[in-house]
Amino acid sequence: MRKLAWLAVNTAQGLYTAVWSVGFILAALLVRLLTGGTRRPLAMARQFWAPGLLWGAGARIEARGAEVLDPNGTYFFAIPVLFRTLPMNLHFIIKDELRKVPFIAWYARSMGMIFVKRGAGRGALEQVRAAATLIRGGRSIVSFPEGTRGNGSVQPFKSGVFLPAIEATVAIVPIAIEGAAKVLPRHGFAVRPGTIQVVVGAPIPPEQLAGLDRHAVAERVRDEVAALHQSLVVEQG
Repeated sequence: MRKLAWLAVNTAQGLYTAVWSVGFILAALLVRLLTGGTRRPLAMARQFWAPGLLWGAGARIEARGAEVLDPNGTYFFAIPVLFRTLPMNLHFIIKDELRKVPFIAWYARSMGMIFVKRGAGRGALEQVRAAATLIRGGRSIVSFPEGTRGNGSVQPFKSGVFLPAIEATVAIVPIAIEGAAKVLPRHGFAVRPGTIQVVVGAPIPPEQLAGLDRHAVAERVRDEVAALHQSLVVEQG
């Protein structure tokens, strides 16, 4: 009976998530069309879409560290971050397969997100340059250095995702997230209420990374993220 009850709850949550997201995307695209820019529709994601999804999942965020960031500054964020946590509009580096997903692809293209195709050779280089140009234009970027959702531990980082930050010489912000895997496990849609903890680390200025190749940068940032995760583990213990 307990499994059937959760199945019914998760089915309702899945329907709510789909309807909420489609409605938000249509509204954001309309605002994009009317305003001719991405600032307001991206702010809508932070102010409405993300809080609505968290409410539907019964999830609560406990965040610290974001207050040190300049809302008008430009950063490269390592580790996926909820729109709700950070005080600025965000652009994501996302996998190319999402180009084929209705609504998500329309929204991502309209908002200027960067699609990256793995092992794309020259095409990948062009995508890196496009992301670097976006950063130089004052846009903050969120990257997924682990390449996939983790299970609570810090996985090896893919070095290629740091190339835009290196080329644009922008600060990289390490971020640790704990509890997301319990709210939404990797496999299936078995949402459970819970608390997601987010710790924003100190931005790593580009001068501290000068002279390092992408592999060394990835290791430096991973060490920072692992330390933030460890601080959460110690607190919970």
